[in-house]
Amino acid sequence: MAMYDDPHYLYHPPPQPPRQSLAGVIWAVLLLALIAGLLVWRFFPAAHLGRPLTDPNAELRTVSPRGELADVEKSVIRLYQQTAPSVVHVTTSVSQRDRFSRNITRIPKGTGSGFIWDNEGRIVTNYHVVQPGNTYQVTLADRSTYPAVLVGVNPSKDLAVLVIDAPKDKLRPLRLGESKNLLVGQSAFAIGNPFGLDQSLATGVVSALNREIESPSGEAISGVIQTTAPINPGNSGGPLLDSYGRLIGVNTAILSPTGAWAGIGFAVPVDEVNRSVTAIIRGD
Repeated sequence: MAMYDDPHYLYHPPPQPPRQSLAGVIWAVLLLALIAGLLVWRFFPAAHLGRPLTDPNAELRTVSPRGELADVEKSVIRLYQQTAPSVVHVTTSVSQRDRFSRNITRIPKGTGSGFIWDNEGRIVTNYHVVQPGNTYQVTLADRSTYPAVLVGVNPSKDLAVLVIDAPKDKLRPLRLGESKNLLVGQSAFAIGNPFGLDQSLATGVVSALNREIESPSGEAISGVIQTTAPINPGNSGGPLLDSYGRLIGVNTAILSPTGAWAGIGFAVPVDEVNRSVTAIIRGD
């Protein structure tokens, strides 16, 4: 007997899949439309602008007249033009002779800044700029390069003197100022080679006086100038100038947790620089 003829058999229809609600369908359509819109916006930017991205008939815009520079701008420009030729780039390397070929190889050890001290070709820089090497080169503002000889150093003041044999007409010594009469708040300007970018000008103020920092020899340098003029790696040995373009200090250190300028730089005061450099030249 077929089960369909069994009076005890009950028919159970197969289960039907649940029907989607109209709201679910609407949300799915909206989601797909949103995704499609994002794809069009990302890969076809002109589509959402409603116009082409390029115009073959585009013309140069009219340049607006610059107008007169402010007096303070003129003074800073004049200061830079007068003093930048006195600032140099110092390259330090180590010369080593190969034990087999006997050839001499120069291994770069670092770079820094410096400035022309006098008409005899003497260059002032930091001791820590020249300390790692035994061979030196000085590049002038016109990019002419000369081998340099170390005259002497004063590690306790982080100062060193080099000398180059360059034509007299290329030697433009900086004028000297004084550091004993500096005032907090007066303008300060640093010119040097931060990160190897030569002849860079940085502006700031004298932010504090009579600071004390540690020299490479471990001794204290007192009377140090604190400045907000940005001093970065490569600025070491460069000049700190007043608004008359006179030397008021030698940039030597920064206070920074990262190794880059963080708002505080230090310069050896020019009164100390004058005494130390003169003693080095005399051979004292």
